[in-house]
Amino acid sequence: MTTTTSPSGTAAPLPAPASPAAARLGTTALTALTPVVWGTTYLVTTELLPAGHPLFAAAARALPAGLLALALTRVLPRGAWWWRAAVLGVLNIGAFFPLLFVAAQRLPGGVAATMGAATPFVVAVLSVVVLGERWSRWRLAWGGVGVVGVGFVVLGPDAGLDVVGVLAGLGGAAVMALGVTLTKRWGRPPGVGPMAFAGWLLTAGGLALLPLALLDGVPAQVDAPALGGYLWLGIVGGLVAYTLWFAGIRRLSVTAVAFLGLLSPLTAAALGAVVLGQSLDPLQVHGFALALLAMAAGQVVPRRRARASVTRADEPCRLTPGRAA
Repeated sequence: MTTTTSPSGTAAPLPAPASPAAARLGTTALTALTPVVWGTTYLVTTELLPAGHPLFAAAARALPAGLLALALTRVLPRGAWWWRAAVLGVLNIGAFFPLLFVAAQRLPGGVAATMGAATPFVVAVLSVVVLGERWSRWRLAWGGVGVVGVGFVVLGPDAGLDVVGVLAGLGGAAVMALGVTLTKRWGRPPGVGPMAFAGWLLTAGGLALLPLALLDGVPAQVDAPALGGYLWLGIVGGLVAYTLWFAGIRRLSVTAVAFLGLLSPLTAAALGAVVLGQSLDPLQVHGFALALLAMAAGQVVPRRRARASVTRADEPCRLTPGRAA
């Protein structure tokens, strides 16, 4: 063990490096901050921002944050990463935000949030198709539990269904899941940090949103609270959150990261109870517990299959009499 000399002359051991499990836990905790921050969007939008103009808010959240990241890092895509960044930016941001807002406008908020909670389930399927991973019945099952749990928390008796809203909600979950999965598949170029990478995608997504934002119109007046809301959504909810999110996707299982997204509607519901005084009935409390349990279960997979594979690999080769090896 490497040692250092203390002022008293005695040798003091250097601190041991963090174990892989501890490092993974730390990465998971940092990545989980992203959906928690995203869960504040509902409160900020309703309490601070001017009414209407949701696509302007989406573009204001993405494009300035992306340009700021580019200015700070001074790193631009090269080669194939120009079109890859454009694809990932459109999927994760440029297409996801409009579908999210259409669903939110045409459906009760609880229905839209429940459909968004289906993202881990979709990612569990896409990880097989796109990444070539094995089917995980464990994560598929817990993905269903997460949807049920979020539904208990946010669905109310006035939950109605609109065909366009339902299609937009399911489409939003699908494009977000595909964006996360492709982000995992393509990774990011060597030497490019998570902030620069987030800047590429936020800029691409913001540019895709810009024409829609111009059609949506600009708020007639932006007061101090609204300016603070836009800054929160852009700097914290955009630049910081996406930097942590893409760093987590690189280091963790893509399905495990998707399960963390369940924290977004749960955070929104919790803030509604704490800040706005909205009460939670026993069914909602049980839904909270189910969704949190699903999120935790989605971070692990049973090791039985791994042990079985190791056991088979360690077994000696048995030769059948009369046959050559």
